[in-house]
Amino acid sequence: MCRNITTLRGLDPAATDEEVEAAARQYVRKVSGVAKPTAATEAAFERAVRAVTAATAELIGDLPPRRQPPPNLPPLRRRARPLD
Repeated sequence: MCRNITTLRGLDPAATDEEVEAAARQYVRKVSGVAKPTAATEAAFERAVRAVTAATAELIGDLPPRRQPPPNLPPLRRRARPLD
């Protein structure tokens, strides 16, 4: 559905709360069509982000470990990596 959301399960070290929330925020942006919340949309947008973040964290915690790491790093890790 959204190419910007990367796989979080199987990361080493495990996905951080910040990475889970960033993925949830991207998902909510995509499905709602709200790129930047306004005063009229902010409350609903943030509630949705919290709900999706919680569901994502629960899902990752309930699934068995991956056999292989995900093919791509999440955007927050890509930005934080020093250039070689």
